[in-house]
Amino acid sequence: MTEDRRTLQDLAGEFVLGLLEPDESAAFERRAEREPAAAAAIAEWRDRLLVLDAAAVPLAPHETLWARIDDALDEPASQAAPGAPPARRPSRLARFWNDLPVLRGAALAGAAATLALAVFSAATYRDAQRQPQVIAVLLTPDGKPGAVVDVFADGSSYVAPLTDVSVPADRIMQVWTLADPAVGPVSLGLLTEDGSARLRPAALPAPKPRQLYEITLEPDGGSPTGKPTGPILFKGFAERPR
Repeated sequence: MTEDRRTLQDLAGEFVLGLLEPDESAAFERRAEREPAAAAAIAEWRDRLLVLDAAAVPLAPHETLWARIDDALDEPASQAAPGAPPARRPSRLARFWNDLPVLRGAALAGAAATLALAVFSAATYRDAQRQPQVIAVLLTPDGKPGAVVDVFADGSSYVAPLTDVSVPADRIMQVWTLADPAVGPVSLGLLTEDGSARLRPAALPAPKPRQLYEITLEPDGGSPTGKPTGPILFKGFAERPR
């Protein structure tokens, strides 16, 4: 089933927090072995929780806590009005967050701080808040900053111009990266008229420092050869954010 990134993040959060059923957890673990995006989502959650785990004071939860959590998560959704479309069943993360009695009980345990803050993080998660894996400042031929490329763990990227470019009606800007010299430049996508674009994930190895990125001027619709053919407008090397 096709899932958007937010759904993938919910699943990864439930997997890391141990909220999935055993068969669901095993299935998601197998998925992460073959899907880099799922593996990256798990890694993001584990990194996010690492500091919280280290800061939490270890206390044994009350013996009834997990039974109460399990009962709350299994409660059936309320019935929809006749003729209304079925409501989307909220994720375990959302249901856990919305159940205040469960959260009050969980607050008695040291692990509750980690769970509550993690669920809040998931509820407020937005793509724009993701931390890029690398950032490349692309320069014009005369050495001035021309564009910035943020590359994320799932292979997607965001390109923002820093200078105006006059693009002819029969031309378009195309973004490239050189992840493997043996393969050559690989297209990341085409830019919109104003130059800003969030580009879809590319099937490439994880971005690394000093990886080359560039923007060229290509025929309308993109390079006909699959490789850069037009003049280079901007180019630069990626570095990890500090």
